[in-house]
Amino acid sequence: MAVCGREVLVALKALHARWGVVFAHLPDLGCGRSWEQVHKVQPREPLACDECRHPLHAKVSQCGVKFFAHDPGAPDCEIAREGESEAHHLLKLELLNAARDAGAHAELEVRAPDGSWRADVLASAPDGSWRIALEAQLSPITNDEIRARTERMREHQVAACWFSDRPKPRWLGEVPSVRVGQPGAEEAGPLSVIEGLSRFAGGYWRAVAPPPSLAQFLRWVFEHRIVVHAVRDGTWFPIEARRLAGVWTAPVYAAAELAYLEEAERQRQEQLAKAAARQRRLEARRAQVRELNEASRGRQRFKAMKAEDAVRGTAAATAARGKVLDQPWVRRAIAYLEEVHSITAVVGWSVDDARWAGGVPLLDEEGMPIAVLNPDRGLTRDQAHFLLAGLLLLFDDDCTMKHFRRWAYGAPKRPKDQRMEAVQPATEKSGGRSEAASRVPSRRSARAEPERLPACGCEHPQLFLRIDGRDHPAEPTDSFSPASALFQAQCRACGGSYERPWRRIITRTPAPTPPEATQSALDR
Repeated sequence: MAVCGREVLVALKALHARWGVVFAHLPDLGCGRSWEQVHKVQPREPLACDECRHPLHAKVSQCGVKFFAHDPGAPDCEIAREGESEAHHLLKLELLNAARDAGAHAELEVRAPDGSWRADVLASAPDGSWRIALEAQLSPITNDEIRARTERMREHQVAACWFSDRPKPRWLGEVPSVRVGQPGAEEAGPLSVIEGLSRFAGGYWRAVAPPPSLAQFLRWVFEHRIVVHAVRDGTWFPIEARRLAGVWTAPVYAAAELAYLEEAERQRQEQLAKAAARQRRLEARRAQVRELNEASRGRQRFKAMKAEDAVRGTAAATAARGKVLDQPWVRRAIAYLEEVHSITAVVGWSVDDARWAGGVPLLDEEGMPIAVLNPDRGLTRDQAHFLLAGLLLLFDDDCTMKHFRRWAYGAPKRPKDQRMEAVQPATEKSGGRSEAASRVPSRRSARAEPERLPACGCEHPQLFLRIDGRDHPAEPTDSFSPASALFQAQCRACGGSYERPWRRIITRTPAPTPPEATQSALDR
């Protein structure tokens, strides 16, 4: 379609004083007259604007378009105010002719009874069962404004469809609308609908190909074979196409989109159910492995306690324990457990036992293994493999801990839940001693100047011991406990020291008995 692009005040319809309504685009002007009878004749024919009754005169544009133009001094009527271009009038003529070719009754420039809107082309059924306004919109307009104009027509039971031949109208798809143009490279021939009419296939909305002519599109609209459909989330447009909020399509394609989305949702729910089932199986397996591991580790802790009781107080155990008892790195570990975990720990007697993997066993007051200090990564095998997996492993620094984590056991056999902590992280190093260890006095210096207290001789002593300034209850017993190697019990009644066997009263769960559970996956 040729476009001049020049802005002029034009109209295609005029009122003749004797002939009535005349149309510039019709060969007989709609009243049995010819164009030559109104164009460049003297005296001029009495033509007036249908909108403002201002005089009009017949003209022909450079593109060959016949129209009526306002005489100078035109009032502020709607046609004169809009200043429509020839391209706009040419598109209106195309819409008018296409609507008539599609079998509808069509008129140009039809106003609402109350003047609230004016249709470029008003197409209606021969029996008057429907009316639809065909609007040519070439100038920029906001989405809100075009929606408001559409709604004003709908209030009068008039549907609307908007047309544009511009490359990318912003409002396309926001209201019932299509983009028209030439389907090929040629610039002549009837207009076709090239965007806004779509079909749904394979999850995508694609333009109908080949693009139908404007008359064919309007015939489908008038026969209700296509409808305006709001595109739903979850469907797509090809990469080269714009995503539109709404398209013209056949009802079968709207139903296909719904079926596609329902199937996609069904598959998604099925995948979620399968994932949940896999997660439940995984959690059940993990729970089983944890149960088996706890049983295996419980057996190993029980065996370690038995080995500890067997060597307690023997000459070899006393010598081995004495070598590590006063080492500063051992004192740091004991202080770390007290400060961080509130656990009072002592060095075990079975230092040379292979189950500790060359590390120093740390026990609580009841003789229960609670941690191992600096185990050798090359000795974590056999019983040590199962025992250390269930205990807290302490290391002098981060570097030693990282090396153990990387090289001990071997990757396939490494326990996933093993706890490791550095007594002296790199950020806390200061002169070779941690802050916690600096607050713990040397055992040798503590023994060099013991506190002198009278011995308790009460028949029913009320015992307690003091740890880091806090009092903990104790009671007499038949044999010395591990806590008696580190602390001195006192009697509240007489204030003297208690020299006979005693133990600390704690609420800790008693030592476990050998569990009867089956061998765990870790044992295997």
